[in-house]
Amino acid sequence: MRATRVMAAALLAGAALFTSAGGAFADAPSPSPSANGEDAPTEAGTTFRTATPVEQGQKATANASSGDYLYWQFPAGAGQRATVKATVQLPEASLRHGTATWQLDLFDGLRRRQACASGEPTQRAAAQDASVTVTCTLRTVRPWAERWSNDPLPGAYYARLTVSDGPAQDLGLPVKAEIQADAKDMGGSRAEGGELAPLHAAALKEPESGWNGSWFSDRWAWTVGGAVLGALAAIGGYTLTRHPHRRHRPPVGQ
Repeated sequence: MRATRVMAAALLAGAALFTSAGGAFADAPSPSPSANGEDAPTEAGTTFRTATPVEQGQKATANASSGDYLYWQFPAGAGQRATVKATVQLPEASLRHGTATWQLDLFDGLRRRQACASGEPTQRAAAQDASVTVTCTLRTVRPWAERWSNDPLPGAYYARLTVSDGPAQDLGLPVKAEIQADAKDMGGSRAEGGELAPLHAAALKEPESGWNGSWFSDRWAWTVGGAVLGALAAIGGYTLTRHPHRRHRPPVGQ
C-alpha cells in the first residue's frame, strides 16, 4: 500500500509538471496589442534610414500616394516568429484605370531581404476592390548564426510596402496603409546555443523575452519529465515484481 501511495503521488507530480510545461510551450503572441494608443505611428518612412519604428502588436497607419515606398521597422528576438500584415485602402474605383499589384517585403537589420515562410506577400487588386491585404511570416529568429548565412537574426526588421505593378495613370492617387507586426514565441525546441548583439535595433523597444530569448527551454521540462517517468517506471516495476509477504509461521509447539 505504501508503494502504491508513493506511485500515485509521483504520477500527480508528473502530471502537474507536464501541465505547467505545456502552458510554457504554447504559441502565445509576445506582447498584446495594448500599444495601440495615442502613440501609435501615423506615418511611414520612405527609406531604410527613415523607417518608422513600430512595437510588436502595435497598429501603425500612414497616408501616402500610390507608387510611394513605405518603410517601417519592428523588433524580433531569438525564438520568435514574426508575422507582418498590411492593408491598403485603395482610391475610389472611378479614379483608377485597372488592376494593381501590391507587395510587402521584409528585411533584417543588415537589409537582407528575408523570404516568407508563409503568407501572401503579393496581392493583385482588381479595379473594383476597395482594399488589398498582404501578409508575410518570417522563419523563426535564431539566437546566433554567421552573418553571411542569411538566417533570421535578433534585432531590427524592416517592412517595405509598395505597388509593384499598375497603370501609370494611377501613380500619385491617395491611399491609406495600415500595418501590424506580431510575434509568437516558438519555444526552446527551435532555440540554439549562442548569443548575438541585436542588429541595428537602437531605435526599437526590446521584446519582452529579450533579444536572445528567455532562459527557459522545453529541454529543461523534458529532462525533468524524463527523470520523473524513470522514477515512476522503477516504482511500478518494483511493485509488480516484488515477492508476496511471507505468512507468519506459528511458534514451534503450538
